[in-house]
Amino acid sequence: MAVAMDELLTDLREETGDLERLLGPRVWDLPTPAEGWTVRDQVTHLAWFDEAAVRAVTDPAAFREEVRTLVAEGFDVDRAVEERRSMPGDAVLDWFRTARHRMIEALAALEPKARIPWYGPDMGAASFTTARLMETWAHGQDVADAVKVRRAPTDRLRHVAQIGVRTLPWSFTVHGRPVPQTPVRVELTLPGGGRWAAGPEDAADLVQGPVLDFCLVVTQRRHRADVDLTITGPVAEEWMDVAQAFAGPAGAGRRPGGSPDV
Repeated sequence: MAVAMDELLTDLREETGDLERLLGPRVWDLPTPAEGWTVRDQVTHLAWFDEAAVRAVTDPAAFREEVRTLVAEGFDVDRAVEERRSMPGDAVLDWFRTARHRMIEALAALEPKARIPWYGPDMGAASFTTARLMETWAHGQDVADAVKVRRAPTDRLRHVAQIGVRTLPWSFTVHGRPVPQTPVRVELTLPGGGRWAAGPEDAADLVQGPVLDFCLVVTQRRHRADVDLTITGPVAEEWMDVAQAFAGPAGAGRRPGGSPDV
C-alpha cells in the first residue's frame, strides 16, 4: 500500500531520534556485532550515505558521474568508514545530524514517484525514503546491541517489512540462486496490536510472527534460529536462510546463537 511522503518522513525523523538517544559520549569505540565496526563506524556509514543522498536529489547528473567514477575506482564502503575513524564522536554526531537534516529537507521537496539516482537502479522518492529508514533502524540495532539496550519495537517496522518482502528476488539473486516463482505469504503482528500482511492469501509458503523478528532476519541482524517465526514451505524456508533487504554483495548474516540477547 502506498504511503504518503510526509508520513514516511515523519517516521524517518522518529527513527533518527531513537538512534540519536543511544549515542552518549562513551559509546563511540564500542564494538558492534558487525565484525570490525564500532558505533562510530555505524554512524559514519549513515552520515556518508545521507550526504550522498542530498547530492543525488539536488544534482542528479553530477551524482551519476560521481557514481561512475567511484565504480571505476573500485569503491568500497569499508574504505569510506575507515577514512573517518579518527573523527571524535561529537564530530561524527554533528555530521550525522547535519547530513540527516539536509537529506530530509531535500526529500520533502519531492513527489513520491520522483526518480532518484543511486548506486544501483534509480529509485522512487518514497522507496528511497523507506530504504533510508530501514538502514537507520538496522544500523541502530547494531548500536543498541553494542550499548546493551533492548529497543522497544514500533509500528514503523512495517516499512522495514515492506522492503524485506520486496527484496525477496534480490535475496536469491545476490546469493547466486535462481529466483523462485512460488509466491510467499507474510503475516506479521505489529507492536501496536495490528496486523501487516503481504503476498497471496492462498500461498502455500508462509512466514508468520512478530514484525520485529521478521525485520531482524531480513536485515541480517539475527539468525532465523534465534527469532520466533513460523516458516512453512520450502521456498519460505530457503528465503529466510538468504533474506537480505539491503544492497551490496551477499551479507554473511549472523550465526545461530550469536546474537547479544540470545
